[in-house]
Amino acid sequence: MDVPFYPTFKEKQLTSTPPPHANPINDNDDGAAPPPPKRLSAADAIVMGMRFYSRLPTGDSPHLPLYFGKMIQFLPISSLIIGVFPALTILLLGAFGVQSLFVATLAIAMSAVITGAMAEDAFGDAMDGLFGGHDVARRLEIMKDSRHGTYGVLGLIAPFMLRVITLGTLIAMSPVAAALLWLASAMIARQTAPIVAVILPPARSDGASAGAGILSKRDFMSGLVPALILFCLLVWLFAGPIALFLALVLGAGLSAFWVNLLKRFLGGQTGDTIGALQLLLEIAALSAFILI
Repeated sequence: MDVPFYPTFKEKQLTSTPPPHANPINDNDDGAAPPPPKRLSAADAIVMGMRFYSRLPTGDSPHLPLYFGKMIQFLPISSLIIGVFPALTILLLGAFGVQSLFVATLAIAMSAVITGAMAEDAFGDAMDGLFGGHDVARRLEIMKDSRHGTYGVLGLIAPFMLRVITLGTLIAMSPVAAALLWLASAMIARQTAPIVAVILPPARSDGASAGAGILSKRDFMSGLVPALILFCLLVWLFAGPIALFLALVLGAGLSAFWVNLLKRFLGGQTGDTIGALQLLLEIAALSAFILI
């Protein structure tokens, strides 16, 4: 079976049978996904990350089965590639003195097009499900619905506005700093969000999260450590140590809050809740830079 050039990863569009690019859950008691292919190279893992998290062209090489643990180890590189064009937009337009809020809006819109608005859509779905349902079954049912309710619409508008305001403020101060800080924030947010898949089990037996299996701490930390080092370096240089400290505190606190919320409301995690945390962490980091 041919795999689409741009696979669809929206959890609501998946059935109980994993698509050809996803890992089926194996029969082990721990529900872990099959181990990565022994010959999966770093380049393959980087391309896998780009195909999963973006719509950027990656050539016509065969689409390998999704092995989330291997992919996440090299996700920092994939994230930098995904974010480079929006960051360059900020640099170029900022250099010509274009109004900062206009530049921020254009860059964020470009990012949404490149990523297929995965995180934005996930956040809207998560808001609808978590706060629109009265029990676990109903919340999960709402999350799979392609329609957005009141909470979902607010979940689309509010994060967009917050990013435009925070990023626009940074651009007004320094386009170079804004571009690099946003690139770093998007990278660390995408890298940290899967922590819910390390701590919590899938909330249902089907969907993207269940199909990817349980993420091991080792794989998660292998990707997080280099991403965190690069994030700390860039933030220290362009925002200062106090902003870095605030960003780390906000990120850690928000992650803990989100995990506890999911444990209480869903008893586990879904692909939408991972994407939603990604968006929240990006906003938290950008907010930290303008609060100091």
